[in-house]
Amino acid sequence: MSLTRSELREKIMIILYQYDLMNSNKLNCNIEDIIKDNLDVENDFVKDIVYGVVTYQDELDKIANEKMENWDIKRIDKTGAAILRLALYELKYTDTPEVVIINEAIELAKKYSDDNVRKMINAVLDKYIKE
Repeated sequence: MSLTRSELREKIMIILYQYDLMNSNKLNCNIEDIIKDNLDVENDFVKDIVYGVVTYQDELDKIANEKMENWDIKRIDKTGAAILRLALYELKYTDTPEVVIINEAIELAKKYSDDNVRKMINAVLDKYIKE
């Protein structure tokens, strides 16, 4: 059974969350192993986005921090940070329609983050696309 793009984005968020958690705890982790643990079959969309976010994480964090007022992405819960990085990466580096990316990010935030984080993600993405 193949997964929808929404389901794949959720898997990507989980992979990014696990990768961030392991790195912040100074645990040795291999992104390929984390992907395999979360997906039954190879998926280029997932790999492209995950590797893209990991590669450009510093740049994505800088963008997020510039759009937040008196806040920093490191202060957001790891799940919210994963959602925000995923959405910023897609906005910057893919041709997926902005409305789809933002909607998917907000739906993930509703499911996995609190209301304040959801609002912050929405505000950051809104500011990003308007500039």
